[in-house]
Amino acid sequence: MACPWSGERSVRASRRDDSVDRRTFLRSAVAIGGASALTACLDREQPPEPGGEDVVDVEGQHEWNDHLIQDDEGAFVAPEHHVVVQADYRGGGEPSEGDRELLEDALRSLENAFDWSNEGLLFVVGYSPSYFDRFTDTLSDAVHLPEPRALAEFEDPELDSYDVAMHLASDRAGAVLEAEEALFGGRETANGVDVSDVSRVLSKQERRTGFVGEGLPADNQDVEGIPDSEPVHEDAPLYMGFHTNHDTNQATEEAVTIQEGRFAGGTTMQVSKIRLELDDWYGSLDERERVQRMFTADTRPEDVGEVGEGGQTTEDPRNLPPDLHGHAEEYGVVGHGGKAARGRKGEERRPTIIRRDFNTTDEGHAGVHFVSVQREISDFVKVRQGINGGDLAEIDGIGERENNGILAFMDVRRRGNYLVPPRRHRAFPPVYPE
Repeated sequence: MACPWSGERSVRASRRDDSVDRRTFLRSAVAIGGASALTACLDREQPPEPGGEDVVDVEGQHEWNDHLIQDDEGAFVAPEHHVVVQADYRGGGEPSEGDRELLEDALRSLENAFDWSNEGLLFVVGYSPSYFDRFTDTLSDAVHLPEPRALAEFEDPELDSYDVAMHLASDRAGAVLEAEEALFGGRETANGVDVSDVSRVLSKQERRTGFVGEGLPADNQDVEGIPDSEPVHEDAPLYMGFHTNHDTNQATEEAVTIQEGRFAGGTTMQVSKIRLELDDWYGSLDERERVQRMFTADTRPEDVGEVGEGGQTTEDPRNLPPDLHGHAEEYGVVGHGGKAARGRKGEERRPTIIRRDFNTTDEGHAGVHFVSVQREISDFVKVRQGINGGDLAEIDGIGERENNGILAFMDVRRRGNYLVPPRRHRAFPPVYPE
């Protein structure tokens, strides 16, 4: 069951009543991080919901949906504040049992400190191919975890080799900051609960931050990559102006869960750092042209509403992809949504990934930290290859990136792949023969 709240709009409405200055401050505090930012957040927010002993009853770390609010259409609403911390194991070789116990104790302490929900704290801990390279045995065939790579000829991302990635998310800015600070030795407690210092076993290497939610992009559009005219709609949940996480576009958590082997109940996670360049998106394209590129070439603005709240297209999404080649020849443009749908599986055209991405102003530039979970990394690769639209680029008017969905407005800077074990194996998982 989803949380019995009165719907996303009423909950979000109370937040939109907050002053822009307050909302911008909380976003900035998460971006800055550290003890001073946390203190300022705690002074401005109500305490987050507490957890308790053994109250988290999910098997998969990625099982967030039943603990999120839903909007009026029944789609799950992402938490507002996000931090992804990437770290390396300090020890040489395989992690010791003592190190494993230290990390598990810290993670259980977070669950005791915060409710497992958007009002408390949700988190996952994932491990890269580089982490598993330290073991003599290899992952079973039930887990598909290749090294990250460029997925298009026009990409040249740096490939992450960090051992660990932690994704922390909450509607409370103070919750993600307090959890991060407690984990990495900045304070001894989180929400009144003692937390072990994992910096003794994990060396923090990179920190990525961001936000998602109606009004937040508009409140934070004074950054590089967005025109000075402040074009982002006040109700848009993302910088490009549209809802894209309708229920029909998202896999179920069951669909992305590994079914066999030692890591059954877990999933895989892909994390990309993407820079947005939206001067032409807003400065050269009108609303119809943006809708065509975001959804499908035959989609009209009135089909989707001002910020995409009306759905992806007027067609049943199970019937996607549409005739993309026909669209390209007729309209001289193809849409991102239509291309992405080519990654669906089966006769029912089921989505294969869950997007948990969020916008960012890291480095003073508009961007997206694209976080997805899927049963196999190959599921993400298939979706991305469909989005590339290489088979469409030879059609008159369509280029490798020009008029080819939203590719011309995005630049993938980094990419990493991770296994997210089930909770029972989330602390420095060993690899044993199956």
